[in-house]
Amino acid sequence: MLAIDWTAFALGTLAGSAAGAFYFAGLAWGVRLALGHARPMAVLLPSAALRIALLLIAGWWTAQLGAVALAACALAFLGLRVVFVAAARRTPAKGGASWS
Repeated sequence: MLAIDWTAFALGTLAGSAAGAFYFAGLAWGVRLALGHARPMAVLLPSAALRIALLLIAGWWTAQLGAVALAACALAFLGLRVVFVAAARRTPAKGGASWS
């Protein structure tokens, strides 16, 4: 039988959910900032670097708890991605234009 450490699973899920929420909130904020900026790459590149670094730190911390925690972290992150992409597709663009 496979024994699962439910505490590590819960901590991994919590870490993945928090990392995903910060990652995608930072993505949305960075894109909004870049759209109003004269040089969008000056906003997007540091934003991406910071988001990726924070995600790697969260993954490294979670990996220290074990494979179960890391798997739960990855599943929670991907689950949030599915939710946020579905919500973004439902939200109509300002001005009536749609990119679907």
